[in-house]
Amino acid sequence: MKITKEVKASILVLSAIALLIFGYSFLSGKNLLRNDRVFYAMYDNVEGLSTSSPVTINGFKVGKVLKIEFADANGKLKVTFSVANNFEFGKNSEAKIYSMGFVAGNGLAIVPEKNPSVFAKDKDFLKSNKELGMIDSLTSQLSPLQSKIETVLTKTDILIGSLNKVLDEENTTVISKSLKDLSSSLQSLKYTTGTAQTLISDNQLKLSQTITNFNEASAGIKSLSTKLSKAPVDDLITKLDASVTTFSDIAASLKSGKGSAGKFLNDDNVYNNLDKATRQLDMLLQDMKLNPKRYVHFSVFGKKNKDYSKPNDSLQ
Repeated sequence: MKITKEVKASILVLSAIALLIFGYSFLSGKNLLRNDRVFYAMYDNVEGLSTSSPVTINGFKVGKVLKIEFADANGKLKVTFSVANNFEFGKNSEAKIYSMGFVAGNGLAIVPEKNPSVFAKDKDFLKSNKELGMIDSLTSQLSPLQSKIETVLTKTDILIGSLNKVLDEENTTVISKSLKDLSSSLQSLKYTTGTAQTLISDNQLKLSQTITNFNEASAGIKSLSTKLSKAPVDDLITKLDASVTTFSDIAASLKSGKGSAGKFLNDDNVYNNLDKATRQLDMLLQDMKLNPKRYVHFSVFGKKNKDYSKPNDSLQ
């Protein structure tokens, strides 16, 4: 059977129309050769998500965003996206918008539910979520820093104001005078330090000799302490105790009147007799001084001594 030109033209036109439809569907996110599942998610803000943005699971691309449209008069957005049939995930999984970088824009990631009891089916709505982008994350981290910087700037402004009040003309004069006094004190301290160093340098030999003498004296004291520690202290204490006992016995004997010394100390008659003898001896010496002729006689011719007669001026 011979195919006419008209049939060939019709087949060519139909092929072109089919190819156009397939291309349009592919570019719009639909693949007519694949039976993908379609899911939905609701967002207040899609953060720059666009049609044909990739849909990933754990970083692996499993589908595309098919459509983004307004769901109600409040501006809530409905995102339609496809997922290949070869992966099952729970019905409570999340569809999270995340940033793929400054150039790539945003994508849609499905966070699978752990240990799901019910799996998601075609045309189901998934929970929506958004991940902070780089700018949002940076902004959230810089917000506390901004408040701290503002606080620091405020305190710095207060400090500068206080410094301006302190550094007025009168206080500047006082501070300048204080600095001059401090400089003078430092110069005096420097001179004193130099004098002390000179004194130490000039007397270094004497200081060394003094330290040597002190060391020798310390050695002598140490030696003396060693000798004293080795001395027979027990024998010395025993002898001292015996001496004290002897003196105690002597004192007891004197107190009781034993012996000549005891009688002399305790017998009044001995004292009285001794006092009387002393007085008589004194009288005798006075009489010999006043009347020496009574006691000394010289006779050249052997004249007989006269009988002694008691003088009138004799001491009684």
